[in-house]
Amino acid sequence: MDANPRIQVHTGDITKLAVDAIVNAANSSLLGGGGVDGAIHRAAGRELEFECRMLNGCKVGEAKITKGYKLPARYIIHTVGPFWQGGGKGEAELLASCYRRSLELARAHDCLTMAFPAISTGIYRYPKHEAAEIAVGTVSHFLALHAMPETVIFCCFDQAMAELYQQAIAYILEG
Repeated sequence: MDANPRIQVHTGDITKLAVDAIVNAANSSLLGGGGVDGAIHRAAGRELEFECRMLNGCKVGEAKITKGYKLPARYIIHTVGPFWQGGGKGEAELLASCYRRSLELARAHDCLTMAFPAISTGIYRYPKHEAAEIAVGTVSHFLALHAMPETVIFCCFDQAMAELYQQAIAYILEG
């Protein structure tokens, strides 16, 4: 079976992607932080923080949308992933919800293309292999039911993470 052309894996800087929406692995304040969150806030500019202050934060597993400001992306979808606590505290469902809610917002805002980082795999310590499988499984299921977005990119910081996403895509397609 051929790979799903609607799902792509890219290694690089998510802030440089010219897509309709990028997803920010945010903290619950939405006011910036470390990792991809800090990089997105720095690249988008100060206007992003002002808009985020108006959103009154975001709960784990939920998502909110802002303009992209100085980014090539039109929108930023902010989602708050779960902290890894051993897997018995609903982390998998919360992580899947991050992807679903982000896809729903992208679809509601007519986004044809969007890019996700590896949500919760940095300082939130979600096991990378499991996170990639949840991400790919959730996105694949959503795309099977909806025509939009047309293309979803998993933007990975390094080649090792990109390989985990490629493996998860291959596994989903076999099953």
